[in-house]
Amino acid sequence: MMQPRIVICTGGQLGPFALEHIDTADLLIGADSGARFLVNHGYRPDISIGDFDSVSEQELLAIRSSSSQTIACDPIDKDYTDTEMAMRLALDLQPREIILIGALGTRFDHSLANVHLLALASEAQVPASIIDNHNKITLLTDTAFISHHGYPNVSLLPLSLKVTGITLTGFQYPLDDASLTIGQSLGISNVLLSESGRIAIASGLLLVIQSRD
Repeated sequence: MMQPRIVICTGGQLGPFALEHIDTADLLIGADSGARFLVNHGYRPDISIGDFDSVSEQELLAIRSSSSQTIACDPIDKDYTDTEMAMRLALDLQPREIILIGALGTRFDHSLANVHLLALASEAQVPASIIDNHNKITLLTDTAFISHHGYPNVSLLPLSLKVTGITLTGFQYPLDDASLTIGQSLGISNVLLSESGRIAIASGLLLVIQSRD
């Protein structure tokens, strides 16, 4: 039996776009106010998790009554953010894929930490992506084909100190066995020449950021 896809809804910027990325077959995890968003839009989270310091007592009661399972923790005595707790829980369930929505927002520290969570999924060999209304972010460790899907810009940034052997096929600005190190902007704002392109690397962790204005 195929493992489910897991969609984690967390407490960053959310809106109608988020609902477009939820399918009826998905296992839904709501992290803190992300659970409130799901419940307010008629979804029943399979699991709601967090310290719930971003919701009122009445909203927490609604989350508990509308979720199949609720895992609450003390806001002080915890080691992980709500989103990381949700990600680690999702990885324990061994899904075929993880989608993070609401992972980007006005708190840059949380946004950056959430991008780093893609490395956890990569270590577990689970495909994962962060999606908002303007971006789709994935982490590459070998080779991938990416599709346009309404995101005309493609930027490449190293998450490790160095990424080597970068080869791009099907892009306006090709690369052949190139390297990127932290602090370089060489990989910013490339463009697919058609509906899909190929990215291959030899070593390192490469963020692939597809974006639109």
